[in-house]
Amino acid sequence: MSDNSIARYLPFMRVKITGQTVHGDDANSALIKLSPDLRYRPLCHECGRPGVTVHSQGYHRHIRDLNLASAQVWLQVEYRKIWCHNCGGAKVEQLSFAHASQRVTHRFARYIYELCKMMTVKEVAEHFDLDPKTVKQIDKEHLEEEFGATDTDNLRVLMIDEIAVRRGHRYMTVVADYFSGRVIWMGPNRDKKTLGKFFATMTPEQKDAIEAVAMDMWEPFINRVKHHCPGAKIVFDFFHVVQSFAKVIDNVRRYEYLKASEQDRKVLKGSRYLLLKNEENLTDIQRDRLQNVLDLNSTLSTLYILKDQLKLVYYYSDREKIKGILDDWCEMASQIKHSSVQAFIKRLRFFEYGILNHADYPIGTSRLEGINNKIKVIKRKAYGFHDEEYFALKVKQAFAA
Repeated sequence: MSDNSIARYLPFMRVKITGQTVHGDDANSALIKLSPDLRYRPLCHECGRPGVTVHSQGYHRHIRDLNLASAQVWLQVEYRKIWCHNCGGAKVEQLSFAHASQRVTHRFARYIYELCKMMTVKEVAEHFDLDPKTVKQIDKEHLEEEFGATDTDNLRVLMIDEIAVRRGHRYMTVVADYFSGRVIWMGPNRDKKTLGKFFATMTPEQKDAIEAVAMDMWEPFINRVKHHCPGAKIVFDFFHVVQSFAKVIDNVRRYEYLKASEQDRKVLKGSRYLLLKNEENLTDIQRDRLQNVLDLNSTLSTLYILKDQLKLVYYYSDREKIKGILDDWCEMASQIKHSSVQAFIKRLRFFEYGILNHADYPIGTSRLEGINNKIKVIKRKAYGFHDEEYFALKVKQAFAA
């Protein structure tokens, strides 16, 4: 025998269906009236305890529920205020299916949260004809519940880097687990105070368990790691070291261009990316052009050789061999009497320990670069990244182990 009742689609406790109305020519909206089931004692929405007496009644509010087919479903809920001795005042009774301050049911909010994993806030809002601010708030509340707390258990090797989130040098610091690729924490800016907030979430035992940290040669990060995890080995990432030298090459190239003759400038013009690009990525035409530049200018030719030689520092796992290669490199580079080159040598020597530590922990932030690329995709999808707290939660969700 068929059951024409819609009650089974609304399995809500302590209420009963008292009426239903369909609106619109296409039946695109339904209003279902719910009243308290007097068989149950009302509960306080704050403490959850039963109320002794009903303070007042006859209140109504409309709550959005899951769609039924293509029709929007609205619940007209009658509720009461009760006197709660535990809270010491008149309180709105608890609804099992919706929070007292929200205008959507729990199950509808959960569905919105699941959709926000795959769709933008704007897309979800348009799909359900909701205000984007409402969708974002629902998503954020669920994210805070699931990812709000920083999980720092069982960490041994960390990656630390920063990502630009806005124009004007606006950065966020990213901390990830090297082995799992899980984003553990994100915070605004990239200074000592920022990273200090992350370490404040860790116990002394958890800090002592950190064996190594991969990062670039950014002194505020180095300072905080040394302060909070003195036993951890700092490993400077290969990509950032080579990238720093690329800036040196570009500085020297500009200097050589300015002092060159008009004819030589024609050869040097447009050579920036040829000098910085990896040789295997050059086309035949680009390779010929690069050779002309190197034949013309001996300083740039030496720098180009030094760029490839610098990579050898990270190819070996023997500290003594790495030290020898680094010494030879610095000796060769010192022959170029340019301030940018000399400053780079000095910086390399100052942070030498973090390069040599790569022999013991062959790690880097290259995996974090992949993470950063995915973070940029999240940012482009405009998940409300002007709210940095919400943005950080979306990132943690995307990389949840």
